[in-house]
Amino acid sequence: MNSAVLLLILSVYLAMLFFMAHWAEKKGNSKWTVNPYVYSLSLAVYCTAWTYYGSIGLAAESGLSYISIYLGPIIIIPSWIVILKKIIRISRVNKISSIADFISLRYGNSRFLGAIVTVICLTGILPYIALQLKAIAETFHVVTKTKTSHYIFDDTTTYVAVALALFASYYGTRYVDASEKRKGIVTAVAMESVLKLVFFVIIGVYVTFFVFDGFDDIYQKASVLEHFKEKNTIGGLPQVINWFLLCVLSMFAIFLLPRQFQVAVIENNKENHVNKAIWLFPLYLLIFNIFVYPIAWGGNILFQNQNVNSDFYSLLIPQLFNNTTLTVLVFLGGFSAAISMIVVSSIGLSTMITNNILIPYNLLGKLKSKEQTISSKTIVNSRKIGIFSLIILAYLIYRFFGLDYSLVSIGLIAFVIIAQLAPAFFGALFWRRGSRLGAVYGIIIGFLICIYTLLAPYSIGISNENSTFISEGFMGFYLLKPFQLFGLDYLQPVQHALFWSLLFNSVVYFSVSVSFKGNYRERNYAEMFIDINKYITNHENAFVWKGTAYTSDIEKVLIRFLGEERTKRALTIFNLKYNVAKDQKLADARLVKFSENLLTGHIGTASARILIASVVKEEKITLPEVLKILEESKENIIINKKLTETSNELKKISAKLQLANQSLVTKDQQKDEFLDTVTHELRTPITAIRAASEILHDDDDIPDELRKQFLQNIISESDRLNRLIDKILDLEKFETGKQTIYPAKHNLIKTIENAVEPLQHLIRNKKITIHTESKDKVTAFYDEDRIVQVMTNLISNAIKFCPENEGLITIQVVEKENFIQTSVHDNGKGITPNDYEIIFDKFYQSMNQNIKKPVGSGLGLAICKQIVEHHGGKIEVMPAVKGACIAFTLLKKTE
Repeated sequence: MNSAVLLLILSVYLAMLFFMAHWAEKKGNSKWTVNPYVYSLSLAVYCTAWTYYGSIGLAAESGLSYISIYLGPIIIIPSWIVILKKIIRISRVNKISSIADFISLRYGNSRFLGAIVTVICLTGILPYIALQLKAIAETFHVVTKTKTSHYIFDDTTTYVAVALALFASYYGTRYVDASEKRKGIVTAVAMESVLKLVFFVIIGVYVTFFVFDGFDDIYQKASVLEHFKEKNTIGGLPQVINWFLLCVLSMFAIFLLPRQFQVAVIENNKENHVNKAIWLFPLYLLIFNIFVYPIAWGGNILFQNQNVNSDFYSLLIPQLFNNTTLTVLVFLGGFSAAISMIVVSSIGLSTMITNNILIPYNLLGKLKSKEQTISSKTIVNSRKIGIFSLIILAYLIYRFFGLDYSLVSIGLIAFVIIAQLAPAFFGALFWRRGSRLGAVYGIIIGFLICIYTLLAPYSIGISNENSTFISEGFMGFYLLKPFQLFGLDYLQPVQHALFWSLLFNSVVYFSVSVSFKGNYRERNYAEMFIDINKYITNHENAFVWKGTAYTSDIEKVLIRFLGEERTKRALTIFNLKYNVAKDQKLADARLVKFSENLLTGHIGTASARILIASVVKEEKITLPEVLKILEESKENIIINKKLTETSNELKKISAKLQLANQSLVTKDQQKDEFLDTVTHELRTPITAIRAASEILHDDDDIPDELRKQFLQNIISESDRLNRLIDKILDLEKFETGKQTIYPAKHNLIKTIENAVEPLQHLIRNKKITIHTESKDKVTAFYDEDRIVQVMTNLISNAIKFCPENEGLITIQVVEKENFIQTSVHDNGKGITPNDYEIIFDKFYQSMNQNIKKPVGSGLGLAICKQIVEHHGGKIEVMPAVKGACIAFTLLKKTE
């Protein structure tokens, strides 16, 4: 492919990255940029050019051993639900901005320890960044079929490195507070993670199913190649130990690599995003590795006995078949894998250099001075220069030092170097006795062993015949062979270096920590790290400090970095949180810690402590005093927690009492309204009876027909009065459990007809159409008189609320598996959804007298409910398009 065309494609791709980052920064806390999927995909920065190209080369040369690099993270990731969340909490409350800050803070805000961690990370990662640039350069020449130029300005990688340096330095330093979230960078990395996975899967599918005839075809053809069986078996115990050590190495890497700490901890927006990541990220790794083996051995088959770099099989195979489009897509995937690592790593390293070397060892004196020579802008610019310089320095390493080793070799060396942080890092999380001296000496000893057993031999050259250092050992001592230290000869170089360096590192860390007690500040932070869940809400309360400090002095320091407005806002929040008077002159331990946290993101933990210490007078505290204060702090936190829980319980009880009281008031009001209604219903027939009786008593000459009419009125009103009293008595008996029902087997259809018959006169008068939808016979087990009473009430209500014209009542009987459902549906005004439950309350009608009151006492549905429930069924309002529909169920039983 033409170089100019590929450069144009790269330019468009980089422009797209700039646009994506700019869009994400502009969106802020949008659901498109702050969500668990973006977070999980950003973790795939773990998959660099090493994964994209190097894993294929390793699988082609060594068989299955490449799997261990991904098996380790997959095994350890479920522990993130505890460990990673703990790290995130600690980092969030302490405004931590890098792994160097994290480790140095735990061990008493040690400036020296922070610098050591930074040097370790630089030593491991800078050559690794250079390797990514080398991968970009070499793959560019593979795709374009051109040779490497010896002139810098003729090298495409020069311009790529400059573009990446500009991109990372601009979007990686948008905020002076390094603990702030870089949504633009993270979103761009997440997008690149998707692209590199998609392109890798595409080439995997192409090789497996288009070049070859599936996985089985590749296996069959590869199995006849030389050394296939040896490369693709785990082997004996020594090989198992090598596998195990590689898994351990990759487990450490997923926690300790600066780029992983950056995206997993610093860029985490919400702790619960980890819940999604613990399954999505391993799934990503698994999908990525499905096609590594087919591509690797497919390449071995196609390029058998040819002198080609197996790392680049994913490019060479489509190129062999003249598939230019696929070749470019694969190149873009590898380019994405490389630049993601370069950008994120350079941001993390730049923050460490600024906060743990440049400021504490160079600019701190200027920060302490009263003249404001160092500002927030100066710090941001130093980080910009740092990021730019790191990428350019990595480019120069690639250009002038060659890096003749494979992607995998350099990657594994970087892993071993970074693994020297493991004892101090995990000890910080789980061991109170871990001390600063233990961490410092452990890391230094481990790093020296790493240099002796790995870096020095690789620098000299493994195959250098003029050196006896590798073959005979230092000064000819056999036991000091760098690859067979103390006679251990069955481990491969990387695993060998990891074993001895971590062994010495761990032994020194634990023995020194046990032998020499740390100072009170170390013990203080040990408690705050290990018991972070206890101190998460009132973190400043756990900080042990004794001395004299003035709020005004601390405020002046904060204003220099945060600005006056932000400082005032922060102090207002602090005063409200701890109920501190605004005009309080003396500062306490809480304000000292609060202020250190505010500065930490700007200048690092160690510099923040030193700067605040310069304006306060701290008194020495003995270790027993620290333990006593911490114990009191724990007790106070427990008491506060219990008080909070009690307060919440009281609030809940108060709310329940309020609801109960409201219910009682409502019930009392309902009772009064019910009594008014019942009194009115009783008075109406009594008044009619009395009026008719008086007329009959006073007028002896009344005509016989009129006399009979009055007597008939007395009888009908007496019947009405009797029915009302029966209803009240029925309801009282049902509610108190005194009422008895006599169920027997009946034909429900016949019962419904018996209920409808007495109401036919009313139905005809209102010109209502009524029909029943059911079988001719439906047998159920019930008290017939009571179900007639239910049906009469439901049909009577339907008649009342049917419209004056074209009224329609539908009775439907449906047999279900265990019960029979009967519904009465009219086409009247219907029932509002809010009243579905309360219409069966005996007070319902009396509560709704703002409309024209329908005829009746309002007790009918309440009695219906009691009858149906005594039969073991239920009655409820069913949703209807028009009108009202009330249905009840009866159990299907046999005698």
